[in-house]
Amino acid sequence: MTSQRRVYLHIGAPKTGTTYVQDRLSRNAKTLAQHGVHFPSRSPLVSPGMFQFRAALDLLGQDWGGDPGHADGNWDALVRRVRRHKGSVIVSHEILAPAPAEAVARAKAELGAGDDLHVVYGVRDLARQLPAAWQESIKQGRKWTYRGFLRKVRTGKPWFYRAFDVPAVLSTWSAGLPPENVHVVTVPQAGTTGPDELWHRFCRAVSIDPAWAPEESRRTNPSLGVAEAALIRRLNKRLGRKVRRDATYDDLVRGLLAEQELAGRESAKLLLPPGMHDWVEAESARWVEWLEQSGVDVIGDLEDLRPLPTRRVDYTNPDKVTSKAQLAAALDALTVMTQEAARREDPEQQLSHRLRSGVRRLRES
Repeated sequence: MTSQRRVYLHIGAPKTGTTYVQDRLSRNAKTLAQHGVHFPSRSPLVSPGMFQFRAALDLLGQDWGGDPGHADGNWDALVRRVRRHKGSVIVSHEILAPAPAEAVARAKAELGAGDDLHVVYGVRDLARQLPAAWQESIKQGRKWTYRGFLRKVRTGKPWFYRAFDVPAVLSTWSAGLPPENVHVVTVPQAGTTGPDELWHRFCRAVSIDPAWAPEESRRTNPSLGVAEAALIRRLNKRLGRKVRRDATYDDLVRGLLAEQELAGRESAKLLLPPGMHDWVEAESARWVEWLEQSGVDVIGDLEDLRPLPTRRVDYTNPDKVTSKAQLAAALDALTVMTQEAARREDPEQQLSHRLRSGVRRLRES
């Protein structure tokens, strides 16, 4: 069966530049549409990225800490918008990577692209991906130690690792598709290519000219050092689950502290423990072997997936950061939070001000 549309399902993985790609697609949605490439949104008030995130949640039957049912109906809404378009349509969210087989089958059946449905999947070497994944989970409110996270990774338990496991993810998503419809984009090793190489590789995967999306993304996902990550983890333990699931947490702790003020401080870089290298190297070899035998379309170099070893002299354990280093980070955090509290008007005072203004206008009238 053929279709008037070609659908690209960009399923992740997390920490492979997905934030950058999604934001660049959103910023250039109008110019891309002029070339027959569509990145659907629900309305001008909802970004395509947020709409597609909620659609993915709905498909997977999840809420990710939001109000129960807040994503209901978004998958069907996305399907309707995809089916309205001719040409190419891109659907992108990294939580799709570890989707169960029944959700994958539903997505393929309902998007209506027939034999012109493609899967795009980004892969990155585990020596960089695992530290980034633990740090991201801490930003999102988790409180597990680095050691505990890595121990669970080796048993394949965390959601993050299920989204990274190339053979498991692609065996599910490639079922029923010709190998040439499965596109694997490797993330270049740092310093080996130009800054736009990942974007250019993604463009090749979805058959678009990079010039069709001229506006650069301003979204970044900056890294924390070991002291800052340790501080946020301890803060998560103090705050409790209810507070961490509140939207204010995302605004203050993740947005203000983790991604603005504490990122980029002079601090030891979070790295893979040297003792994990042999396991990571074996996993990478398993991935490369599977990809070579699968016949899928690899964009980039499979050598990008070979992990570089961590020198013991460079490694700082984030579970054992010195009190001095954490205190310096904590004082910076306290300073920022105090300034933010002083900047924000007290809600009760704000209400009183509005009431007084209303009474004054009534008297004047």
